[in-house]
Amino acid sequence: MTYTAFQIITILVYSFVLIVGLGVLVLAVLFVNDVFQTKNAIRRNFPVIGRFRGLFEHLGEFFRQYFFAMDREELPFNRAERSWVDRASLGTDNTIAFGSTRDLRPVGTVIFVNCAYPVLDRDVAGPAPVTLGPYCAHPYTTSSLFNISGMSYGAISRPATLALSNGARMAGCWLNTGEGGVSPHHLAGGADIVFQMGTAKYGVCEVPGTLSEDRLRQVADHEQVRMFEIKLSQGAKPGKGGILPGVKVTDEIAAIRGIPAGRDSLSPNRHLDVDSAAELLDLIDRVRSITGKPTGFKSVIGAYAWLDELFEEILKRGIESAPDFVAVDSGDGGTGAAPMPLMDNVGLPIRESLPLMVDRLDRHGLRDRIKVIASGKLITPAEAAWAYCAGADFVVSARGFMFALGCIQALQCNRNTCPTGITTHNKRLQRGLNPQNKAVRVNQYARQMNREIQIIAHSCGVREPRRLRRHHCRIVTETGRSVPLDELNPNVTPNRDYATAG
Repeated sequence: MTYTAFQIITILVYSFVLIVGLGVLVLAVLFVNDVFQTKNAIRRNFPVIGRFRGLFEHLGEFFRQYFFAMDREELPFNRAERSWVDRASLGTDNTIAFGSTRDLRPVGTVIFVNCAYPVLDRDVAGPAPVTLGPYCAHPYTTSSLFNISGMSYGAISRPATLALSNGARMAGCWLNTGEGGVSPHHLAGGADIVFQMGTAKYGVCEVPGTLSEDRLRQVADHEQVRMFEIKLSQGAKPGKGGILPGVKVTDEIAAIRGIPAGRDSLSPNRHLDVDSAAELLDLIDRVRSITGKPTGFKSVIGAYAWLDELFEEILKRGIESAPDFVAVDSGDGGTGAAPMPLMDNVGLPIRESLPLMVDRLDRHGLRDRIKVIASGKLITPAEAAWAYCAGADFVVSARGFMFALGCIQALQCNRNTCPTGITTHNKRLQRGLNPQNKAVRVNQYARQMNREIQIIAHSCGVREPRRLRRHHCRIVTETGRSVPLDELNPNVTPNRDYATAG
């Protein structure tokens, strides 16, 4: 059937009139609805037009990120940091030209002090192996500098977990399960696993909050599970238990955690069986005795008198009773869903809490016994190298590896709508995340971090990053001048290992 030109024009005119009519009808309905509703003053006073305010406010996050913010302006991570991780994970050239865009004047800026005689390539020593849990039946020895911090299966997706597991194996670093229990996807890649025991004890409980020794043994029977981390608190929400919105609690995740599907997963604010230094040591001893593997704890530092009580209790019992490691998390937020008052305002940042922890261990003579793991927005080599200067034995990151997986900082981690498939269980959105390809990116990011942390160490004149000390970096102060970190945070034992520190 053919149409004349007149008939085609007539059809187009009628279609246009119909579309315009429908549009006017929709606007009229919205107008009436806005005028008579009483919940929103802007929409009541400015019908239809007022609706654009919320849209523009939402889009503002993305317009600032891509068009208006300078490379180093954004929070929680700026474009320069995200771009560095992206290039590192892709394995592309990560050099820059024409000078740094970093402003070295703001208070708190870290500047490393290069020495006159840096380490030659021929004299470079790889990171020395470190043993955790020397009094355990199954100690864990690793030389890895940069590892994957806790992200639970549930908070992140199945393909993301698979990619992290495979990538960690390729890079030779460990993968922390987060508090949601160990899943088959954590184990699938063959990586070394750190099992995190949150306050609900998911994965090792019959009833949330209560430890099941049988389930703990079942987890420990996995050879890949190398250590156990008891989580007291985390950076996103110090003093508040884990939160996984019900929309992200699938049948599989519910079975792993031992909770109902589709309902919010809310962990207690603390371990039900830990309310003192003695009880914390009792729990550490119980887990370590049952599993035979290194056991420590993770905490954001706020109040710190409890650390002295803990260390004094250790000295009473004997150094065998000490945690094998302490993971110090920063109080300035993390990946998971959290109340804004806690994420923004509670807990010391890592710049203050890490030296504090190291110094208190030194003061009680426990620094060599208890290894220190640093966590909290340490996603670039300079940030990790600062942590080694401050006294860390290991550095871990969650959000750095999320960027390696392809995270675009859409800030939708808690909504099950992540556009990159990392933090959603929506199958359509997960299709964009290929576990095999992303595992390669995870591996390349970890390896590039290791390389460039070592580049900083060699420039400072030491053969490997764990020999960095506080005098190797300076901090810009209010006067505009920089001072050595060991002047701002004097070492309790300033001559510790300095003979070999370079």
